[in-house]
Amino acid sequence: QVQLVESGGGLVQAGGSLRLSCAASGRTFNNDAVGWFRQAPGKEREFVAKMTWSGGITYYAAPAAGRFTISRDNAKKTMYLQMNSLKPEDTAVYFCNAVRGITALGSWGQGTQVTVSS
Repeated sequence: QVQLVESGGGLVQAGGSLRLSCAASGRTFNNDAVGWFRQAPGKEREFVAKMTWSGGITYYAAPAAGRFTISRDNAKKTMYLQMNSLKPEDTAVYFCNAVRGITALGSWGQGTQVTVSS
């Protein structure tokens, strides 16, 4: 079973950018997908975006569409989430996980904190 570890969070001003990384260990398959999720304080975890390792399928939730871009580097077995035009409401802990549809399949890691100041 693939293990995924998030990194790249930090503190950024509104309008700024961050790139998150999700590093996989273990074997990955082209048709498998990785999803990004986030959980803001006091809120439920929500789906953000997903991509298959083949790159053939990408999907964004409404809050991410047009501002976030998911990509991957198969040689490094890493998925990225480029986040631009960040807003204070993007403040959350961001997680990655294997997904089927937009349903997470594995256990959750520690995530990476993203804080956007106004």
